[in-house]
Amino acid sequence: MIDGMATILDDAVRALRAWQHDDAPVQLHPGDVGWFWRSGADATAAAVRTWSRDGRIVAVGLLDEPGLLRLTVAPDARRDEELARRLADDLARPERGVLPAGEVFLETPPGALVQDLLRGDGWHDGDAWTPLVRDLAEPVPDPGLRIEVTGPEQAHVRAAVQRAAFNGSTFTAEHWRDMASAPPYADARCLVGHDQDTPVAAVTVWSAGRGRPGLLEPLGVHRDHRGRGHGRAITLAAAAALRELGSSCAFVCTPSTNTAAVATYRSAGFRQLPERLDLRRAA
Repeated sequence: MIDGMATILDDAVRALRAWQHDDAPVQLHPGDVGWFWRSGADATAAAVRTWSRDGRIVAVGLLDEPGLLRLTVAPDARRDEELARRLADDLARPERGVLPAGEVFLETPPGALVQDLLRGDGWHDGDAWTPLVRDLAEPVPDPGLRIEVTGPEQAHVRAAVQRAAFNGSTFTAEHWRDMASAPPYADARCLVGHDQDTPVAAVTVWSAGRGRPGLLEPLGVHRDHRGRGHGRAITLAAAAALRELGSSCAFVCTPSTNTAAVATYRSAGFRQLPERLDLRRAA
């Protein structure tokens, strides 16, 4: 990866860290970029978009899938009309390379002005998402599983649980090493939960720094070991790890259609926040 791309990524992650606050925890997190880094530094650099003004980054986007852009804006610029119009214009023009032509989806922070502009330009509500948050001021109960922090020697175990938890996952130990070598992982941990000696669940947690919200991304239970409370257990372990890292709270966002996941997080002490909708532009 060339130096300029590395600098852009470093600056984007630094901005995302600074934008995380308890009063607005649901937005693009440095951990989202960190998890994408499993695809390698070059792919991550190609997926990140930044907008700057007067030498300061004011918006960051991550093309998480070919037709899905996860976009966030600096908290003090969410209602900035000049920035919102610039974003809307860039999103409408495939030749600018922000989004491809055809059907696309966009996630933005609730209340961002760019949402209003896009709805007035033919975008419609898309999929529903449910954010959940757990305060970490108090100690977290013991999860009831043996928890192991993944290091290079255990990367193959973490990868195997990931593949067994998510249909179609191609996550490998090499992907883990790429992710773990990235700057966002300096404040992250991968945890694997064991029922006796059997790995049954896994999660990666991402801190944005002491006193800021931390993220769970991803979390999954091995398909052969579901229905035994392991989802709640690994969620509690994730919250405890973030508390140890100094996070003020732990948050996660899951499709509203995944009612089982919502129930699992709530059982682990997470509070359900108002549902949010992404935006969809038809082909």
